[in-house]
Amino acid sequence: MKLTGFYGQTVKRFLHLEHEPVSLITRSLRNAEIAVTETRDDAPVPRSSGEMGLQDAYVVSLKLNDYPNCEIWERGNTIKTDIRAGATYVYDMKKDPRFFINKPFHSLHFYLPRSSLDGIAEQSAAPRVAELPSQLGVGHDDPVIRHIGGALLQALRRPAETNQLFIDYMMLAFTTHAAQAYGGLRWGVKVSRGGLAPWQLKRAYEKLDADLGGTLSLQQLAAEFGLSVSYFSRAFRASTGLPPHQWLLRQRVKAAMQLMTLRDLPLSEIAIAVGFANQSHFTKVFSAQVGVSPAIWRRGSSGSGESEN
Repeated sequence: MKLTGFYGQTVKRFLHLEHEPVSLITRSLRNAEIAVTETRDDAPVPRSSGEMGLQDAYVVSLKLNDYPNCEIWERGNTIKTDIRAGATYVYDMKKDPRFFINKPFHSLHFYLPRSSLDGIAEQSAAPRVAELPSQLGVGHDDPVIRHIGGALLQALRRPAETNQLFIDYMMLAFTTHAAQAYGGLRWGVKVSRGGLAPWQLKRAYEKLDADLGGTLSLQQLAAEFGLSVSYFSRAFRASTGLPPHQWLLRQRVKAAMQLMTLRDLPLSEIAIAVGFANQSHFTKVFSAQVGVSPAIWRRGSSGSGESEN
């Protein structure tokens, strides 16, 4: 049977959704597709969920609303349990989990193939990660998953404003946490606290500056130096104090400042020129980093009294 990840059309069919939900996908670990998908139906037609097919993968699900008296079954075992908002549930797709849909639901699903867990163990010089616990109906109070999920929810709702480095970084953090918290991952070697060599950092800066639009992946950056994505990510942050996606946003703002100082361009054109999705996205990021909007900063730097455009 061909394996299909739990995202996109597969999730739509499984949950009988009207439209295909948005998913964010990374391929930073052994090219395994790790995905996150928001699913919601406020008025579902009562019926059982669809068939997924057996997969060597897990779905880690962060519940965003209460779902009382939920009927769940796998391999002939059936239980009824109260699902609580904010709890995390781990489903083993080899057990073909299903449930009866008869109430509004809202969840964030992380699709985690076994190959990605093997990849993170390999990069950590650690033994193979154990099977993740997937006791039927048992939820976990996991503040790390809630934090990662909250950040990714904003990205799922504004995918045009999300760069691939951010997706890769957050999904790497999710996979590492899941492997440690649920699979017992233990680092096989001491984690280096050092950063990149000066020549590596210079080259990384050049690669990022040449791609302000954010199409470069974390895997491509790490491969430039023959490093794993997890090592490169830690080393870059140790050198700069920022993860790659945040450093990229800072560079976009700096480039925008230069354009606003040197050229009389509309802010909407400057936003696109430096890699932002639109002027609203530009204004939000610029204001968060600088403390004032681009229009106010431009007026202050030029004294021109220019109105926002």
